Amino acid sequence: MIPELQADNRRFWTGGADGRLHVPYCESCASWVLPPEADCPSCDGALGVRTVSGEGTVFTYTVDRHPFNPAVPPPYVIAIVELAEQSDLRVAANIVDCEPDSVTIGMPVAVRFEEQQASGETVYVPVFAPLGATS
Repeated sequence: MIPELQADNRRFWTGGADGRLHVPYCESCASWVLPPEADCPSCDGALGVRTVSGEGTVFTYTVDRHPFNPAVPPPYVIAIVELAEQSDLRVAANIVDCEPDSVTIGMPVAVRFEEQQASGETVYVPVFAPLGATS
């Protein structure tokens, strides 16, 4: 489920229109921040937004084999992906374009986007595929 779009998270959810992942960044303490927030949780500094490489590794994951959403047939992988830019910069996302049983901790992945509608607006949900996979 996509949260309500607000000033502090809008760029993250709509930025995928250009095929890149946009993440809040604090210039004061040089930290990336996810999930998007209004201010830096480390130093209370103002957050801007920067583009990240979109590459990372699977930090942990689970394979869901039960139907939860009719639009997403099981099995599917829900993962925590650690982005390359910072050791604790992690995002929850689905792993796509591979067999669920082939996902492993430490697997290199790259971002892709699934276009969806939320509250009448187009959003681009980040999902990740094995690095080098083609869609």
